[in-house]
Amino acid sequence: MKIVIYIYNGITMLDAIGPYEVLRNMRDAEVYFVAENKGEIKADSDYVHLNAKFDINEIESADILLIPGSAITFIREMKNEKVLNWINKIDKTTKWTTSVCSGSLILAATGLLKDKEATSHWKPINLLKDFGVKPKNKRIVKQGKYITAAGVSAGIDMALYLSNEIVGEIETKAIQLVIEYDPNPIYDSGSISKASNEVVKMAEIKLAKDAKKEIGLMDLFKSGKTLMKIKKSR
Repeated sequence: MKIVIYIYNGITMLDAIGPYEVLRNMRDAEVYFVAENKGEIKADSDYVHLNAKFDINEIESADILLIPGSAITFIREMKNEKVLNWINKIDKTTKWTTSVCSGSLILAATGLLKDKEATSHWKPINLLKDFGVKPKNKRIVKQGKYITAAGVSAGIDMALYLSNEIVGEIETKAIQLVIEYDPNPIYDSGSISKASNEVVKMAEIKLAKDAKKEIGLMDLFKSGKTLMKIKKSR
């Protein structure tokens, strides 16, 4: 089972690592971290780095393709024709094509999600409409072989769902136990539908803090010019 996780500078690290910890535990799993150019990949926090041992020119197929999201640099990936063409190429070989958080917007930019339902992080989810995608405020959305997950930690749930589809209930439960995934947070505010206005405002401030590290992208994002350019180019 060849699992390809596409990584890029500015990714939200748990978007990639959460699903990785689940999927790597499936029997016969082989995981490849792949970037446009091999080498060091920095997270949106700047504190954690990953090493991509493969570049997209070296990977021509996958059983599972995973596209993680980011605070703001997903916009750069949405404009990268080389990457979008590669995703389309790999998608022709996959059994499952998946995303976490704003990674669904990268998938949307390829055209693969057009006329389909998808989810994303609560902050950018409505941007899916600009690509003919129907946004759904759900933890996980499955449309054929396409599975999209909501923000960050939802990638773990998505990976467990996918594991269940591939290896079944017992092995998936064993994987869940291996990573001791038994969430019991002290507050029930992990969904936009449950959080107070005060909490939402503070969350937006924290999201903006990471996004401001990419000032040029942030300005384009606010103006809406980036999405218009992407739509015209596809």
